[in-house]
Amino acid sequence: MPPISEEMKQWSAMLGQELSGWPQVTSRPMFGMLGFYRRKKIFAALPVSRAIGTPNSVIFRFDPMPPDLKQLALKESRITTDSETPGPRRWFTFEIGSTADLRDALWWLNHAYERTK
Repeated sequence: MPPISEEMKQWSAMLGQELSGWPQVTSRPMFGMLGFYRRKKIFAALPVSRAIGTPNSVIFRFDPMPPDLKQLALKESRITTDSETPGPRRWFTFEIGSTADLRDALWWLNHAYERTK
């Protein structure tokens, strides 16, 4: 789990502030990250001091990812999945390269939230 940059700490804090305002969302620290839950189900994690994948990535979860979103994810170069894990892919990473990427990251986080019931 690579350490994150000061810039990523700011981006993560901005995203976290937005997620914390969504209905039924709570957060808990986990391994240098902050996990976000809708009720009792986790749907995302944002880095606080460490990240999964690259130093500038956030993660989100689908169980499973709907086919329409899967088609979009396959075309999105900023999204990767843990290909080492057998079975259905549940966790996805989104690479943030600039402030402009926050809007798209939030879009994916919102879809993960909406499908966590």
